[in-house]
Amino acid sequence: MMKAQTMRQLRRIHHYIGVFFTPAILLFALSGALQTFRLQEEKGYGGTPPTWIVWMASVHKDSATPRDRGAERKEQRPVANVAERGQPIAKPAPASSKPSRLPMQVFVALLSVGLSISSVLGVMIALNNAATRRVSILMLIIGTALPLLLMV
Repeated sequence: MMKAQTMRQLRRIHHYIGVFFTPAILLFALSGALQTFRLQEEKGYGGTPPTWIVWMASVHKDSATPRDRGAERKEQRPVANVAERGQPIAKPAPASSKPSRLPMQVFVALLSVGLSISSVLGVMIALNNAATRRVSILMLIIGTALPLLLMV
């Protein structure tokens, strides 16, 4: 068993990490679940998917909103070569400054680390409780084995 002071510190750290990352965890969990069934795609949704599903999938997969990706596609369009007809080749428009994805990618990396730390602390807290230790161990084993068995 851990000392009471250590447990209080672990609970406090677990609490703050969990509360800070909960909104993002919920967003990524929900968007991941929707993507599991490809609901962000027309074939998965059975028609044009709602904008909110497309938005969530884009944030989840691309760290950008769909609007940001559309601007990228416009910039990548090839410029027509009209020199063959005696006209000068049009120069491509200068690339507009698009927002960097790095801040969101760093946040997602921190989210992953925070979720991992919070999960480990949660398990430590659960296993420290003698009254529920056996059930906690059983749930950990089942929670590890079940997804592996379902993939076979």
